[in-house]
Amino acid sequence: MNGYSRRLLLRLGGAAVAGRLIPTAKSAASSSSRTGAFPARAAHAADFALLRRRWRDVSAGAGFDAAVEPYRTRLVRLGRTAAGYRDSMAPVGTSLWPGLVFPSFVETTVRLQAMARAYALPGTGLTGDASLGAAVATGLDHYRRQVYAAGARPAGNWWPWQIGVPKRLLDVALLIGPHLTDRQCRALSEAVDHFVPERRLDDYSGNSTGANRVDLCTVTLLRAILGADPDKAALAVSALSPVFPYVTEGDGFYRDGSFLQHTSVPYQGGYGAVMLSGLATLFAVLRGTPWEITAPNIFDMVERSFAPFVHDGFCMDLVSGRGIGRDPYGDHKRGRMIASAILLLGDAAPGAARTRWQGLVKGWAVRDTVKPMLDEADLGFHARLAAVLDDDAIPASPESAGHRLLPMSARAVHRGPGWCAGLSMASNRIGHYEHGNGENTRGWHTGSGMLYWWAKGHGDQYSDSFWPTVDPYRLPGTTVSTKRLADGAGDGWGDTCPPGRWVGGATDGTYAAVGQHLNGFESTMEAFKSWFFLDDAVVCLGAGITGRDGVPVETIVDNRRTGALLTLDQKAGWAHLAGHGGYIFHGLLRTLREHRTAGSVSRSYVTLWLDHGIDPDAAGYVYSLLPGATPAQTRARATDPAWLRVLVNTARQQGVQVPSLGLTAVNFWNAGAAGGLTASAPCAVLVRERGDGTATVTVSDPRRDLSELTVTWDRPVARVLRGHPLLAGATTGAKLTLRWGRLSDRGGSSKTITVRPG
Repeated sequence: MNGYSRRLLLRLGGAAVAGRLIPTAKSAASSSSRTGAFPARAAHAADFALLRRRWRDVSAGAGFDAAVEPYRTRLVRLGRTAAGYRDSMAPVGTSLWPGLVFPSFVETTVRLQAMARAYALPGTGLTGDASLGAAVATGLDHYRRQVYAAGARPAGNWWPWQIGVPKRLLDVALLIGPHLTDRQCRALSEAVDHFVPERRLDDYSGNSTGANRVDLCTVTLLRAILGADPDKAALAVSALSPVFPYVTEGDGFYRDGSFLQHTSVPYQGGYGAVMLSGLATLFAVLRGTPWEITAPNIFDMVERSFAPFVHDGFCMDLVSGRGIGRDPYGDHKRGRMIASAILLLGDAAPGAARTRWQGLVKGWAVRDTVKPMLDEADLGFHARLAAVLDDDAIPASPESAGHRLLPMSARAVHRGPGWCAGLSMASNRIGHYEHGNGENTRGWHTGSGMLYWWAKGHGDQYSDSFWPTVDPYRLPGTTVSTKRLADGAGDGWGDTCPPGRWVGGATDGTYAAVGQHLNGFESTMEAFKSWFFLDDAVVCLGAGITGRDGVPVETIVDNRRTGALLTLDQKAGWAHLAGHGGYIFHGLLRTLREHRTAGSVSRSYVTLWLDHGIDPDAAGYVYSLLPGATPAQTRARATDPAWLRVLVNTARQQGVQVPSLGLTAVNFWNAGAAGGLTASAPCAVLVRERGDGTATVTVSDPRRDLSELTVTWDRPVARVLRGHPLLAGATTGAKLTLRWGRLSDRGGSSKTITVRPG
């Protein structure tokens, strides 16, 4: 993990370390800002007045007509809610409202925030109301004295004290402005300085990285605005510097699009969404001020890191850590958060990027019929999104077909015509699952090759109470030991990495060969799993499945939250789930239809699985998933022996050939040969012969340890049309031999060359 020092960042002005971040103000920290005294600098009075207005607009919402629906009704409702809070407020002892006993980190501060927004926004019936402003000031100061006081000792989790509470309290303070006295402002500032001292930003490590660092910088900026402190404003911006560069380990953004938090958890849908939203807010607030941020690479991250995981308006759970079961339809909530941040960040992006992003978000909003974005959007996002939806010059972008493999986070996303799939794996650097704060205590097997997929019309498949009701031992796509596990088994916060290193694969951007050397979570089970992603199918292979836990080992072909009709032809080896898709399998497919209940919630499931028996020894499987297929299409595919050829399915290699696509793909767990391909070391190879007389050969080093690699394709090749910088040599003729240089430091990424077969 990077350990940048804040003092180094300040000395370099931020730009040298980040390579992109360029705060335009002087950033030397003054002794006055250390003590919390307000440096009254008339030169920056206009700047801070602008920052206050910008913050109000971004925080509370702007850009809408308060007299027009739906804003009129929503603003009136906000006013009534705020009036109720004002009238029922009773600042006595350790509470502001009866029943909300302190510390009440969330509910109390949220109520104060609602009151402050009703004061600041037009059309609430309480806009600028002096009694409301005074009530908010009284409530804020009471909470500050009783809970968030300078010198108080923080108890429990660090996050509410350093991010959650100060961020809301400072927001409230800026919204009600003159209703806070100088003494109250100074006392709140001193409290923030106590819990979030400047030294908190000295080092980029621990829980001051990634999204947490952006939040801490936001708190620092709000504290600067409250006290009109230009040095703190400069500090807030300069301390962002280590957030932007790509990383090769630990928290942050990776060149392949991965984003990790808590060292080993893919987190675009949680901390990543918070980080993107926070950066978008800071860009919007600071634009045109002496502290304006210029960091172009954040614009690349929108399409590289976030867009692949948003499908029809929701953000896939495979990049949402422990938060997946937090709320019903939480994936749609996270999708809205990302979409809102993208539109806001677009105001600072180059014109071409802004236009693409508007089309991207418009496409998501148009296709999200489960939880329509406009219905759930806050005021500011609603105004921005409505403008995009109403603009006929902005076309709604369709889902982009093809494959995105992110080996550094052991994640893959594939889109075919009318369907989408996401794959979640674990490796020696990515945890099986994350639990913490009592959340996601049964997510043990989400990294055991869980294959999410969505056919058209099923955007709520994993949204509607899936996580509390699904059988946690039978997650779709996984191979698991049925050994019983304790809730919250394993270390918390994602520290559940298995030893397997071969996790990743090869993709040419259209098709992919993905594999996982799976070590079961807290079990002796081991398996080699491969997925071959095609236009209309995912071919799934398993081999070398062993276990010594004294319990059955199962591969879950699927577990759909549905009551749909299941058609099964065991003899012909196919099954079909009405409205969802088809399955082609070998061996005995077991099925179960059940209603599962969690609390007051009950959902129907159809489960399909392959039973490898108790303590299997080198068991295997082959099956194909056909999303969106009809019964006739499934039957036809099952009876077509020419469509798919399984080349090899062992613990040494797994490979397939699809003649109609000109595709040959092999995951080499060890050096060897299969299907006309030979590899000198463990790797993934995908060959595609095209209709234009050319062919592509794609290789990768999923283990990330090869100093050299030789791959041979036993096919006459006339010449290499397009090489690659890492291609050390190529021999053509009766067969093609490719000698690759050092692949170990390329993060498991795919390398493609183009040739002309002879």
